[in-house]
Amino acid sequence: MSRTYVAGVGMVKFAKPGSQQPYRQMAKVAIDKALTDAGFSFADVDQAFAGYIYGDSCCGQHAIYDAGMSGIPIFNVNNNCASGSTALYLARQAIQSGSAECVLVLGFEEMFPGAISSQWDQHESPFKRFDDALDNMGYPTGPLALRCFGAAGHHYVEKYGAEPSLFAEVAVKTRRHATKNPLALFNAPLTVDEVMAGPPLYMNYLTRLMCCPPTCGAAAALLCSDDFLRQRGVDQAIEIAGQGMATDTASSWDDPMQLVGAGMSRAASQLAYEQAGVGPDDLDLVELHDCFTTNEVISYEALGLCGEGEASRFVADGQNSYGGSVVVNPSGGLMSKGHPIGATGLAQCYELVSQLRGQAGERQVDNARHGLQHNIGLGGAAVVTLYRRP
Repeated sequence: MSRTYVAGVGMVKFAKPGSQQPYRQMAKVAIDKALTDAGFSFADVDQAFAGYIYGDSCCGQHAIYDAGMSGIPIFNVNNNCASGSTALYLARQAIQSGSAECVLVLGFEEMFPGAISSQWDQHESPFKRFDDALDNMGYPTGPLALRCFGAAGHHYVEKYGAEPSLFAEVAVKTRRHATKNPLALFNAPLTVDEVMAGPPLYMNYLTRLMCCPPTCGAAAALLCSDDFLRQRGVDQAIEIAGQGMATDTASSWDDPMQLVGAGMSRAASQLAYEQAGVGPDDLDLVELHDCFTTNEVISYEALGLCGEGEASRFVADGQNSYGGSVVVNPSGGLMSKGHPIGATGLAQCYELVSQLRGQAGERQVDNARHGLQHNIGLGGAAVVTLYRRP
């Protein structure tokens, strides 16, 4: 089974809905940047996988054709907010199986302002189980993502006696990291007081600055086998040393933290750690799915970055930042870059590859060798990818 490497990455700076270029233009820029970064041409690509959720069937072809039309298989991937990483997962499988030597992975999205809503109201919602479970638990109604992650944060506070300001402290850390990232859409520093004083969006504690914004954008990566890498003489490739993917189980409906993917994240990360032969203590940095700061806190524990119920101390001691045990979201995360759903997983890949190459500029994590990517989608799916500098 061939080892798999990321040979090239590219992305555009994400934009607020209404100020973006059309998705095919953003995709063309991201693909061209990834090809240039790898030193490849489109003719080198055997297959392509495109992740998105806001678009008609075959948007992937439309997005890729401006970069090249060579007759290769192109697969459209929809797995909610994990779409980009699911495309990455499938691309690695294609290389490991021997069916491809060089694969393009693309993620893109053009979103609408405001909370995410269903586009297919004539069908039963795939989130009916989520709403039913939260109804049974007695949580107030609200837009789906706000309700799910808001309930999860509330449950964490109740279960472990944490203060709601914990979620504000995470937002402050994230923005501090974003001040060093020219690709961050939101990079003004925050204070805990500012975050806590923001408009509450769910119950009485989840404020606007604890929630990532809808954005538009595109990102891409070129994956290749070790044989292809040697043939082309690429010297800056980063290995995908381990990868795991998980979906829901019967226990996902036991409490709000499980409902938003804590169990999936734990299962997927264990698979990635086992494949790579490392553990959480070996990580130098993590790009974590902080769609809400509540999810960042819950995911610290699911990924093994700290013990169960220990996130408050982990954050208070600065263990999630430079000088701590692991730098979480040096890019500024979804909270600062934005969250164009299909592009998010590839933007995380872009940051980790840049860091492990030592090309992250002012936000560079010193001597980084292992980086973890965590991308989840309600519905559900969790993909965890462990990158290693050779």
